[in-house]
Amino acid sequence: MPSLADLLTIETSASIFYSYAREVELSQMFGDSRSNSTVLVPTNKAVMALSRKPHQGPPPTDSGVIVSQEEYDSKSKEYVEHWVSAHIVPSVVGLGSYDTLLEGVTVTFKDAGGDEEPEWRRVVVNDDIHIIAKKEASNGVLYMIDGTVKTD
Repeated sequence: MPSLADLLTIETSASIFYSYAREVELSQMFGDSRSNSTVLVPTNKAVMALSRKPHQGPPPTDSGVIVSQEEYDSKSKEYVEHWVSAHIVPSVVGLGSYDTLLEGVTVTFKDAGGDEEPEWRRVVVNDDIHIIAKKEASNGVLYMIDGTVKTD
C-alpha cells in the first residue's frame, strides 16, 4: 500500500498543497511508516481561491514597521508551516472533533445526511468544507477537500 507521500506525489490536484508541505519539516511524516495521520488536502482550486496564499504570510498589520527581507522570509515560512499543520490530524478520524497539529485549531467532521455513497461523501468538515475524495495509505488517510482549514 502506498504511503501518504506516495499519494501526494501522484495526486495532481493536490500539487500546490504538497509543494507547501515539502517546504516544512513536518512533511517528513508523510513518508514515515510509524505515522498514522489524517491529511486534509485542499485541491489546487481551493488554494487558488484564497485571498492570501500561505507563502504570503499573515495579513500585514498596518503598524508602519518595515521588516527586512530575511524577517519576511522567516515569517512566511512559519506561516506556511502553520497553514500545513492545520490540515493534519495526528490520528485516523471518524465523526467528531479533532485537534490538528496546529495548536488551538480543531476540525469537526459531521454527517451532513443524504444518501451519497460512499459514506465519507456525506461528511462535511467545519460545517462548510466537503470531502471530494478519500485515499487510504499505509500510514494514514488522505481526504481531498474543496476548501481550506482556517488557521485564525
